Amino acid sequence: MSHKNETTVLVLSLLITAGLLGAGYWWFKSNSSPPIAPGNPDSVKSSPVPIAPGSISTRISIGEKSLATANANSEKQAGVQAFASGDFASAIANFQSSLQANRNDPETLIYLNNARIGKQISYTIAVSVPIGTDVNGALEMLRGVAQAQTEINQAGGIKGIPVKVAIANDDNNPEIAKQIASALVNNPEVLGVIGPYSSDVTLAAGTTYNDGKLVVISPTSTSIKLSGFSRYVFRTVPSDYVAARALSDYMLNKLQRKNAAVFFNSRSAYSQSLKSEFVAAVSLGGGQVSNEFDLSEPGFSAARSIDLAIAQGAQVLMLAANTDTLDKALQVVQLNRKRLKLLGGDDVYTPKTLEVGGEAAVEMVLAVPWHINGDPTSNFPRQSRQLWGGDVSWRTALSYDATQALIAALQRNPTRTGVQKSLIASDFSSTGASGIIRFLPSGDRNAAVILVRIQPGTISGTGYDFVPLRP
Repeated sequence: MSHKNETTVLVLSLLITAGLLGAGYWWFKSNSSPPIAPGNPDSVKSSPVPIAPGSISTRISIGEKSLATANANSEKQAGVQAFASGDFASAIANFQSSLQANRNDPETLIYLNNARIGKQISYTIAVSVPIGTDVNGALEMLRGVAQAQTEINQAGGIKGIPVKVAIANDDNNPEIAKQIASALVNNPEVLGVIGPYSSDVTLAAGTTYNDGKLVVISPTSTSIKLSGFSRYVFRTVPSDYVAARALSDYMLNKLQRKNAAVFFNSRSAYSQSLKSEFVAAVSLGGGQVSNEFDLSEPGFSAARSIDLAIAQGAQVLMLAANTDTLDKALQVVQLNRKRLKLLGGDDVYTPKTLEVGGEAAVEMVLAVPWHINGDPTSNFPRQSRQLWGGDVSWRTALSYDATQALIAALQRNPTRTGVQKSLIASDFSSTGASGIIRFLPSGDRNAAVILVRIQPGTISGTGYDFVPLRP
């Protein structure tokens, strides 16, 4: 196919500003009580966004303002207003009504749980999510946090003390995330943080969490740069080291292919990490990566890149794309027309790949942290379907795991220092959606990835499904 006939895929521009108006009061001032203590997934904007003085307070809420406003109904708005005025009984009633109309809204469920706590003593954790730039990714994370919070509070809390959750909108922006981290560090009520979303943002904010000695657990940041980054930075998602080796092993031993070309985004820490680890793994296994194509280059051409890869003997195309470059990666899928085998990382693991890739994506294999049908013995799929009314993503599952890890650490010692010491203890473990949760000294999750293949199916509604590969 010539370059002139190459299919053009629209690039989404998700630039939504979180300009929520609000008082300059610190977010816990009137709505929280101190805890009892003995004796606490990669798209990044290319340049920092100017942050007006006091604006960070408008980005953090425990229920007094809605951050995910796109589909807010009147009951949710009434609940937020009641919460802000301290009328928790009205807030509870309105949040319940809102959930009856929209049961899969995790922000509302978190605020309902917080309203039920009211002025009671509670243990507070926070979650930093990209609501302003990737609302779907943010909601996926929030569903996992909300489910874990609901379960622990319905079970009586941590030794009788409920868990309160603060939501922070970091826009997946490093500078904003760092300022949110500073705000959370400076509030002693916050005993742990879940997030951020992308590796770049977690790396940026991680220094602040480290300096402030506040544990942060990312469910979605996979870059190898986070391994050993800080004693206070953990993650429940396996690193790119694990994913790359699983894909390399599949290519070399299952497909019996020795030559690959890799498509990546040089501006993404996640994408760079996955690409580099895959190249190293293939080389160590006796294969080669004959070419690397940067999806972020202004003159990138899927058609020319595929032609060049074929000319250089490539038998496999590995897509290490991130969210920003997924559209270009899907161009590669379409224009490849099944000529070369396709592999991909977890950012390609999205319904959009099924919808846009279609028949051209059939037989593509992805390395993912979790699949809802990956473990037939797990109770989490049934429980999450019952709560949310449908299947949840790996981001929800790994966010649930991050919250469960914090809860388990708080059960051991509900202080900031206690949380950190609990997570690094050799005997620490907790059970999550994806099995047993344990951490290595590097802060990495001690877990494997699973491989899924795209096949025709009826579950997703696109005509194609991700199906786990069985050993």
